[in-house]
Amino acid sequence: MTETTHMQTPPPGGGAKPRSPEYRLAANALHGLRQDLFHDAFAYRPLPRMRVDGPLTRRLPGRLGEYVAWTPHAAITTIAVLALFMGTVDSDGAEALIGPLALVPILLTMLRPMGAFWLSLAATPVGQLLGKGYEGYPWQPAAFACHLTVLTVVAIRTRPRTAGYMWAITAAYGFVANVVFGQNYYYSDDTAPMLVISALILLAVAVWHTRREAQQEVTAQQTVTAHERSRRTLLEERTTIARELHDVVAHHMSVVAIQAEAAPYRVENPPPELEQAFATIRENAVAALTELRRVLGVVRAEDYEAPDAPQPTLADLDALLANVRDTGLAVEKTVTGAVRELPQGVELSAYRIVQEALSNTLRHAPGATARVEVAYVLGGLGLRIVNAPPPAPALLKPSPGAGHGITGMRERVTMLNGEMTAGETDDGGYEVTVFLPVTTTAEDGS
Repeated sequence: MTETTHMQTPPPGGGAKPRSPEYRLAANALHGLRQDLFHDAFAYRPLPRMRVDGPLTRRLPGRLGEYVAWTPHAAITTIAVLALFMGTVDSDGAEALIGPLALVPILLTMLRPMGAFWLSLAATPVGQLLGKGYEGYPWQPAAFACHLTVLTVVAIRTRPRTAGYMWAITAAYGFVANVVFGQNYYYSDDTAPMLVISALILLAVAVWHTRREAQQEVTAQQTVTAHERSRRTLLEERTTIARELHDVVAHHMSVVAIQAEAAPYRVENPPPELEQAFATIRENAVAALTELRRVLGVVRAEDYEAPDAPQPTLADLDALLANVRDTGLAVEKTVTGAVRELPQGVELSAYRIVQEALSNTLRHAPGATARVEVAYVLGGLGLRIVNAPPPAPALLKPSPGAGHGITGMRERVTMLNGEMTAGETDDGGYEVTVFLPVTTTAEDGS
């Protein structure tokens, strides 16, 4: 019942009943006719030069190739001159205007193709009135050649649908001319030859258009295929690099973990601080090795499945800060707002952003202090990680980096439609401010 009511509901803004398929077909045909033949009919569309990158034309010398590019213009001009001669030979007085009436529409096809068609159609009855002594109706010989040439050139320069409309209008003109004025002439009717010859020519042009479009589609598909092949090659190279990176880095991280675990046993009566330092080094090495294997495993095998281990969240932030403090960085944490559970993507991104910001502080501002601010607001989560300037900037030799840290943070923020600013503070430190929006549905869990 609901579907029936919906189908019978008229479209907004009108109370007309649904139209039949035949009506829509006719309306579409009239719309296409108006667009192709009447809309901007006299628009300026100069005929471009012919391309000279073909298998034969590309071998021509430079100067000759420039002349060959004008071949279409020369061919149209030659046909126009021949039509002029056909209309002016053995004519005098007003009959001498038949030649120019055939010349102008052909030349106009190189500048305003649709205007040339209408001009040729309008010049045909005028030429018929001027040349009553000529054999041929409703097209004089010059008008016959002119209109046939115009149909061909305009069809080449437009599309098959436009050619069909022009042929139908030409047939309608021939029919009207024969019915209304045909009884006044005793010459043979040349409407049928015009329609047959023009139909064969326009059919050939339509086949040429179809073939050219098919070639363009094939070329476009080949381009896409080549692009995909290049992209696949790049991915395969990245996979190879990832495997080599995993093998090299994993080996060295494993060596670091083993040596850090064995180092206290090589020292007689090591102090507790030294044992704790080596334990911290081993834990960081093992954690980095696990994270490296997890991330590189995605590009290492197509059938890689994400591990079942839970991803870090803001609840693990205290452990991260404790680990950072063990490296010597003094960091404080401030939490404002009502602490609540956020979507997993927001929790993970917030954790990684804090982790990367503190890592940048360790690399580029060793010895500085840092502060992490977490704000639970109504519309989402706010983060602010700021570090003070290093205590001895003149003696500072910051660790070089690839510059991917800030980029990675921005990518995470953009993925969540958030906002991020990063830059130096007035006192010479560095500040990263992030806002991650959280929808009400996600917050309510509904």
